[in-house]
Amino acid sequence: MTDLAYPVLVFAHLLLFVLWLGGDVGVFILGQHFRKRHRYTLEQRLALLTLLVEVDMVPRTAWALMVPVSLSVVAIAGYWAMPAWLLVAAWLVGGCWVWLVWDAHLHDQTPRAARDRRIELVLKTGLALFYLALGAISLATRAPLSPQWLATKALLFGVIFVAAIMIDVAFKPVGAQLGRLISEGSSDATELPLLRTMNRTRIWVWVVYLLLLATAYLGLAKP
Repeated sequence: MTDLAYPVLVFAHLLLFVLWLGGDVGVFILGQHFRKRHRYTLEQRLALLTLLVEVDMVPRTAWALMVPVSLSVVAIAGYWAMPAWLLVAAWLVGGCWVWLVWDAHLHDQTPRAARDRRIELVLKTGLALFYLALGAISLATRAPLSPQWLATKALLFGVIFVAAIMIDVAFKPVGAQLGRLISEGSSDATELPLLRTMNRTRIWVWVVYLLLLATAYLGLAKP
């Protein structure tokens, strides 16, 4: 079973990485076109924004599933003698996270979605602390992850969580700004604050992209 499970999990891990980064690139491109107020009508830009939200579900789902899949790869490869309860907990957390993401999406702009996103933020914060601690402790003591490349990858994964959380924090004013744009129409007064918010958010987006590439390199090269 191990001989079968390991390549399947590695393939799933790689597939999730492709969907995460590729989906994020799609979101980035749609966001870039949304910014072009002189090229598209407001109705066209809002349609692009709707498509952006739909495409964004791909990387959000991949990110959530990356947690149990990556820990399963680490465990089955023998890099960490992980307690069975921790692996089960990882899959429960991943499943819960996927449900929160999709439930919030399907009930957007409702108190239920707001509740889901608050719970998701707590979950992501806890996972950020878990990976940061796992990576830092392993780098310092060579346990529980003895390979230094893997410990570094765990640490960087924790930083990815922090940067991704900051994307949501930086993007939060967009809701009110977009509502003003829709109600008042396109003008410098409605467009420029929205553009500034999007520009601040892009900084954290680029941080996530660079960290994803760094973790992918570590997993491939194992330096």
